[in-house]
Amino acid sequence: MHPGIASAALAYVCWGLFPLYFKQLADVAALEVLAHRVVWSLLFLLVVLTVRRQWAWWRQALREPKVLGAFAFSALLLSANWLTYIWAVTHGHVVDASLGYFITPLVNVLLSYTVLHERLRPLQWTAVALAGVGVLWLAVQGGELPWIALVLACTFGAYGLLRKTASLGALEGLALETMLLAPAAFALLGWGMLHGSGSFPSADDSTNALLIGIGPVTAIPLLLFAAGARRIPLSTLGLLQYLAPSIQFVLGIWLFHEAFTPMRFVGFCLIWLALAIYSAEGWLRTRTPAPPVLTPDQPKRTA
Repeated sequence: MHPGIASAALAYVCWGLFPLYFKQLADVAALEVLAHRVVWSLLFLLVVLTVRRQWAWWRQALREPKVLGAFAFSALLLSANWLTYIWAVTHGHVVDASLGYFITPLVNVLLSYTVLHERLRPLQWTAVALAGVGVLWLAVQGGELPWIALVLACTFGAYGLLRKTASLGALEGLALETMLLAPAAFALLGWGMLHGSGSFPSADDSTNALLIGIGPVTAIPLLLFAAGARRIPLSTLGLLQYLAPSIQFVLGIWLFHEAFTPMRFVGFCLIWLALAIYSAEGWLRTRTPAPPVLTPDQPKRTA
């Protein structure tokens, strides 16, 4: 397999298997798990950056308030996304979480249209409309909006939009975001330890290991993704991104036995159809050669 495809695919497989990890922490409050994820991710990233001697970006970030402000906002979006996902997995909503990441690409399209003022092509509008119908169907059938999916999709979509224009790479950006979140995370964990309400350190060694292991579990897929994304076309990366929610969906249905009625299946089918149209349109567009650009002294050929 192409090394870039292998790295990116392995990253998405790791993200898809996250429910297996976070399910083991169901007895720990989601907010505390989030705090541990921030702290141990930061410590792991500091080690990686030190080993790679990758600290040139730090001075630039400190000198530019706009950079710090942008990453402070992206850090808030990331923490909201992580907290929602952790809560969803530990409370039996893995299928709802998978739906969020299924519709994220279409949220990205809408954000590009509303924020970046990019023009959408007809088939992209069709895909967005079909996904909207699917979400509406799920809302009607469930008696409420699928808020877990919508929060995950909107926070991750907005986060991706901010990072798209960021001046730092994936590794450095996540390090800065966890640095900005670390004071609140340390305060929360310190409060829990002081009042005896925290889960760390625990009498159960496996819980301690799982909480500490959140750091590398968070950062390693990101490193794999960054390595793969540099080596393969964006169209291939766009197709690989459906690996993670697909694995989560399978885990939710067949391993965790979450409720999934035929009426909910209809809503998912509408969203999957929207994704199929969106992906096929993007893939065909990359395969179609662009028309030649004629110079003023090069007459257009006629049949």
